[in-house]
Amino acid sequence: MIEVREVKTKKEQKEFVSFPLTLYKGNEYFVPMLYGGEFDIFKPDYPFNKVCDTVCYIAYKDGKVAGRIQGIIQSEANKKWGQKRVRFTRFDSIDDEKVSAALFAKVENWAKEKGMEEFVGPLGYSDLEREGLLIEGFDQMHTYEEQFNYPYYQKLIESYGFEKDVDWLEYKLYAPAENGDRIIEFSSKMLKRFEIRVYQAKTIKEIVDKHINGIFEIIEKAYSHLYGTMPLNQEIIDNYIKDFKLIVRPQDILMLYDKNDRMIGFSLMFPSISDAVRKSGGHITPPFIVRFLKSKKSPKVLDLGLIGILPEYESKGVATILIGLLINFLRESDLDHLETNLMLEDNHHIQNILKYFEICQNKRRRCFKKNI
Repeated sequence: MIEVREVKTKKEQKEFVSFPLTLYKGNEYFVPMLYGGEFDIFKPDYPFNKVCDTVCYIAYKDGKVAGRIQGIIQSEANKKWGQKRVRFTRFDSIDDEKVSAALFAKVENWAKEKGMEEFVGPLGYSDLEREGLLIEGFDQMHTYEEQFNYPYYQKLIESYGFEKDVDWLEYKLYAPAENGDRIIEFSSKMLKRFEIRVYQAKTIKEIVDKHINGIFEIIEKAYSHLYGTMPLNQEIIDNYIKDFKLIVRPQDILMLYDKNDRMIGFSLMFPSISDAVRKSGGHITPPFIVRFLKSKKSPKVLDLGLIGILPEYESKGVATILIGLLINFLRESDLDHLETNLMLEDNHHIQNILKYFEICQNKRRRCFKKNI
């Protein structure tokens, strides 16, 4: 017997947050979210809950938790794109089409009552969150910023009538064996030509106090045309900054300023904390803190979170400056490689940037769509 309940009680919230930890127990590639932070989505004052309608469901099979799902009506994104879409995220299920169908049906019916016409996912509250279903790369360690899932998830989603909407690719980036010097030299010439200076802050406090607004301004202008994006208000930005401060190191943020002291580009990297989070099951314990601090101090892999260039400088080829800086960064450090996050398969600009590295495409993710 399958029963689906809306998450309302504290007990149900705990079951909702804990289920992936049970489902993926022992899996060497699954990287959970930080357990305590996941409960924020149930708080009325959570910034996204002020601009979104959301609902969470748990499926029980024979009295035991067998699946979960969150539905999100992201009103700001719908307004921006002229759509009536409901998103699904935090979808996890045992390999049972009846369980997954029951979960999808609950979200679909909820969304229909609110006038929605399309059902898409996996997509979070914004494009700065975990999104996309893994369909290639099941033998790869995942970045903390992205989600692992079992191969059977694709079958469960497609059996409910979903079809491909977009795909994202992920890569490992290595310093090039050839032409690296040429790119670094060209990067140096571009700096002089456009009177651009490279800046690295000394502390995270300096970044937050003096540079973070410039970073988010570039994110809005450089990424706003991409799939699923939505405008971020200050409260949401502040919430992201709170999480950002815990992980990032000042030396891993490269910023470009023009002669008028305006930020025109940046690259943002994070020490990979995947192994530390995985081993602790997402719980903040003393052993986790030790592993976390070790990962931050001496990482072998950096997650390449974002590269952003103002559109008027992107057309001038200024992105090459960041490529040269990143290649030099790889050469002069003890890093093995950079691990990218999601890049749309039809984003030809980013594909052109990546060609300067030695690259290995190691993962593919998909967002699905269904008319309702």
